[in-house]
Amino acid sequence: MNLPIIYHPNYVAPMPPGHRFPMAKFQLLYEMLLEDGVTEKSHFFIPQLPPLEWIELVHDRDYIEGYCNGTLDPKAQRRIGLPWSEALANRTCIAVGGAVLTAQLALKHGLACNTAGGTHHAFPSYGSGFCIFNDLAIAARVIQKLELAQKILIVDLDVHQGDGTAWIFQEDHTVFTFSMHCGINFPSRKQTSDLDVPLPEGMDDDRYLQTLAQYLPDLLSQVKPDLVLYDAGVDTHIHDALGKLALTNTGIFRREMQVLSTCVAGGYPVASVIGGGYTKDMKSLVYTHSLLHRAARDVFQQYRL
Repeated sequence: MNLPIIYHPNYVAPMPPGHRFPMAKFQLLYEMLLEDGVTEKSHFFIPQLPPLEWIELVHDRDYIEGYCNGTLDPKAQRRIGLPWSEALANRTCIAVGGAVLTAQLALKHGLACNTAGGTHHAFPSYGSGFCIFNDLAIAARVIQKLELAQKILIVDLDVHQGDGTAWIFQEDHTVFTFSMHCGINFPSRKQTSDLDVPLPEGMDDDRYLQTLAQYLPDLLSQVKPDLVLYDAGVDTHIHDALGKLALTNTGIFRREMQVLSTCVAGGYPVASVIGGGYTKDMKSLVYTHSLLHRAARDVFQQYRL
C-alpha cells in the first residue's frame, strides 16, 4: 500500500484576475507531486459530492442553501471574501467530500493527505476568511455519525486561529480542538479552543518546534483520540503575505515530520489537510504545501503502514 492522497480536478474554480486567494495552487500541487515523483496517479483517490445531510451536521440549512444557490446577502458574501459562482459552490462541496474521504482513508491506513482543505474560519451560519463550509468540523461529525471513531483531536497549526472550529465544538467533549497560531493575526476576535497556544510575531523554526513539542505528545496521551485531523497551514512561512511568523521550508518540513511521526508512532491515525498559504510566488507556495505530502510519504514508508 502507498500513502493515500486525495485530489479532485474541481478543487480549482475560476477566480477574478488578481484575486489574492491562490486558487491555482491546488492543481499545481497535484502536478508537482506527480512531476517530483512523490506519488503516482494510481495512488490518488477522488472524492464525491457529499450528501446535504453531512454538511447539515455542522451548518444551518438556510446558510447552506443560500450559499449553494448564490442568494446570500452581499454582506455575508463579502465576509467570505470569495466571489460567488456555481463552480465555486461545487468546489466547496467537493472539498468537504475530500476531507471526509481523507479521514476515512486515514482510519483504514493510518495516514492520508488531502490536497485542499482547512476551512477553519467557517461558522454554522456564516463563512469568513475564504472559508465557506468547515471541512474539519464536518469530517469529524461524519466520522462520528458513521461510528468510525468517537474521540477526535483537531491539531490546527495554520497561522490563524481556527475560530470557527473552536466555536462549533466548544461544548463538545468528544472533539478536542488545539490551535497553535500567531496571537496578533486574523481573526481579531478569537474564540476559545480546548487548547490555544498564541505565538509571538516573528517566531522562528527552532522556537516553534520546541513549543509544539511541549504540547503535542502530552495532548495525545491525554486525549487518546481515535483520529487526528491535522490542519497543516503553511501561512506560518516567513515569506507568507498573510502570516506573521518566520518558519522556513526546512522548519515546515520538520514540523510535518514531527506531527505525523509523533501521531503515527503512538498509534493515532492522521488525516491531513493543507490549510492556508499565501506566498506570492506561486511555485514556492506550492512547493511549501508539498512538504506535507513529502513528509507523509516518508512517515508512511518508515512505519510500513
